[in-house]
Amino acid sequence: MSGILSTTGMSSVIMTAFKQTLYMVFWSTLFSVILGFIPAIILTLTAPDGLKPNKFVYEILSFIINVFRSFPFIILLVILIPFTRMVVGKSIGTTASIVPLTVSAIPFIARVFETSLRETNPGVIEAARSFGASNFQILMRVYVKESIPRMLNGVVLLIISLIGYSAMAGTVGGGGIGDIAIRYGYQQYKTEYLVVCSLVLIAFVQLIQTIGNIMYKKMS
Repeated sequence: MSGILSTTGMSSVIMTAFKQTLYMVFWSTLFSVILGFIPAIILTLTAPDGLKPNKFVYEILSFIINVFRSFPFIILLVILIPFTRMVVGKSIGTTASIVPLTVSAIPFIARVFETSLRETNPGVIEAARSFGASNFQILMRVYVKESIPRMLNGVVLLIISLIGYSAMAGTVGGGGIGDIAIRYGYQQYKTEYLVVCSLVLIAFVQLIQTIGNIMYKKMS
């Protein structure tokens, strides 16, 4: 009887933690994709081979992105505590973890989007120019439209990265699967929690990757 209760209790705890992980990953993905798309567009436009080349703007923005990408997430998590408190009113909790997760993801997805956009076939761009398309039309109807499958792949990579980052967020009270693995599996020496949490994360990543592959094939 106690074994059944223990299993039920573990299932309830892990299910709650999984919902917290979904919550963190969903919102941080949404915010980072929206905010990361902006610098990606600017980098694409101002690149040496872009529609509006501007070496100064490109180099400065590229440097800023590289700086933020250089920070290990666990360090960024601590550095951003004052900013997180200013944005959401607290620095601990599932909602608070969305802020550092988003900040860490923005430079990553911005660079991925930039790469995807700049892989657009130059011949297609020249063809659009020959038909008298404006820079805005080329940007939206050529660059963005042609890059959607590649950008989708980037979003899948982002989600998988954020799942790993969300596990680290558990070390500072962010909740989620990582928090359960550390509190119960590591600190309380309950190996079954470590095993189940690991399996849940593996299954989650595999599901996201499978869905991403299916969507990529359809959109391509």
